[in-house]
Amino acid sequence: MLDFVGFTEMPISQDPSSLLSELNADYGRVLVVLAVSGGKLTALDMAYPALIMANGTLTEGIETHIFFTFWGLDMINKKTQDHLQFTMLGNTAMHMPGSAKHIPQGFGGLPGMTGYATKMLKQQIKDQDVPEISEFLTMLHDMGAHLWACKMSADMMGLEEDDMIDEIEDVINVGAFVEMAADAQIIFV
Repeated sequence: MLDFVGFTEMPISQDPSSLLSELNADYGRVLVVLAVSGGKLTALDMAYPALIMANGTLTEGIETHIFFTFWGLDMINKKTQDHLQFTMLGNTAMHMPGSAKHIPQGFGGLPGMTGYATKMLKQQIKDQDVPEISEFLTMLHDMGAHLWACKMSADMMGLEEDDMIDEIEDVINVGAFVEMAADAQIIFV
């Protein structure tokens, strides 16, 4: 057990990751990621921040939950998760890799630009050895992440539990989510 009184006397050789794991186990840290943003045309760039954050917290020994709601459901919908795209429209920060020069948003409306932007983003992600969405979700589940779907959003979109990936623990309502997240750190993506 970590002794905060002796914390400053901890030898430098103490492994920081074991220290973090000990802290998390002692104090029961919990992180809840709300995966909200997206939709078929923008979910690709909004999916990865939630998944990368969850991966980081899991590797630090923190109990991690991801609650998929509204367009975030596209990440866990069997029919849409492998077809997420990225569009330049509405993305004022879009620029070519390695350049600070921004690409005018109007280019996003040209035929083929969504496909081009999606291909470019997927290649950048692959170059970082980050898995595709479906593989990433399986990996997170296998690492111990708890994946939940929002009942109201699923009902609105006509989705049944069978439409979702097997790694989803349950389709829950907001009341169950609020209970689960009561003492958790919450990140909205």
